[in-house]
Amino acid sequence: MRECIMEQNKKKCNCTYEPCGRKGICCECLRYHRRSGELPACFFPDDVEKTYDRSLKRFIETYQERGRW
Repeated sequence: MRECIMEQNKKKCNCTYEPCGRKGICCECLRYHRRSGELPACFFPDDVEKTYDRSLKRFIETYQERGRW
């Protein structure tokens, strides 16, 4: 198994939820959000991420509206 590159991951993470203890630990972040029926912040453009609506519905709507970003 590969070692987590947490510091590099943090530099690319667009999550604005500051008390999050999973920042930079992508495997934990994915697991957490999938359990909640959501996707992590990195799946959304910055303006949508800031709404904290990380639902699959919002992801699909955003992708259909904007295509790739």
